[in-house]
Amino acid sequence: MTVSIRDVRAGSPSDAESVARVRRAALPFLIVTAEGVAFELSSAHPAKHHRILVAETADGRVIGTAQVGIVYDSPEPGQSYVNAHVDPAHRGLGAGALLLRAAEEHLAGRGAVDVYAWVLDEPAHRAFAERRGYHPSRSAHFLRLDLASAALPELPRDLPAGVELRPGSAFAADPRPLFAADAEASSDEPGDVPAELDDYEDWLAHTWNSPSLDKELTTVALVDGVVASFAAAQTDGATRYASAMTGTVRAFRGRGLAKLAKTASLHRARAAGYTEAFTGNDAGNDPMLAINEWFGYEICATETRYTKKLETL
Repeated sequence: MTVSIRDVRAGSPSDAESVARVRRAALPFLIVTAEGVAFELSSAHPAKHHRILVAETADGRVIGTAQVGIVYDSPEPGQSYVNAHVDPAHRGLGAGALLLRAAEEHLAGRGAVDVYAWVLDEPAHRAFAERRGYHPSRSAHFLRLDLASAALPELPRDLPAGVELRPGSAFAADPRPLFAADAEASSDEPGDVPAELDDYEDWLAHTWNSPSLDKELTTVALVDGVVASFAAAQTDGATRYASAMTGTVRAFRGRGLAKLAKTASLHRARAAGYTEAFTGNDAGNDPMLAINEWFGYEICATETRYTKKLETL
């Protein structure tokens, strides 16, 4: 069967839905919608050189897709990423290899030196990456919670002195305090590629304005009026909820505020009709893994970050 590679057509609802369909089939533990795919493409920072590629059969069916671009907010130049996915029902046709080749050519042409890719920690996926010169580094887990039946911890009747909980929507007029908390918490996240979250306008465009971010279910813990911790929530607008980021400002760590914010968010998500909750944690992030296990989350899959040196064009 002939497979060809092309870019997603900007403004094409059918292309966006095809990409979302493939991603959901390949990674069923992610929140992926056609609206989110369209937003990802249209809002990408120019310096990111972001592309969404698709692998298409001769009859026009999209069977694979890849996200590819430059890590423009890294202090180390030449860092890049590619994440390729093929519909499990259409593997073995060469779509993954074609996507990866096109992605690497694009990155090399933009001066990329190192490329990083998340690979499912399964023998066939690892072998695919290693045959193409990629080497494994750190790992991360996907976790799932049956939100419909989970025995969620109860919120305390009385919050600690000075502590209050608000939805993210309460910051609609001025989300800058959330940006500051996100930037500090993100800087302490483990990772292979250093990144600096220091551009407020960029954060507004790509994080705060994302259609996947549920500002009502996102929950913020304040201490004496200061943003101390937050649990950002993503949803698909139907049944699936995901923790986009849970973080605490350094000065307020060790008080259980992340648990408090996440507990409130999960209760409100269930009340809103969401039945599945997902999250992801670096395999070495023991504090967050412990928190999620306390909630009842279970590991449902693992990914390994692979890296490769590119020859620039």
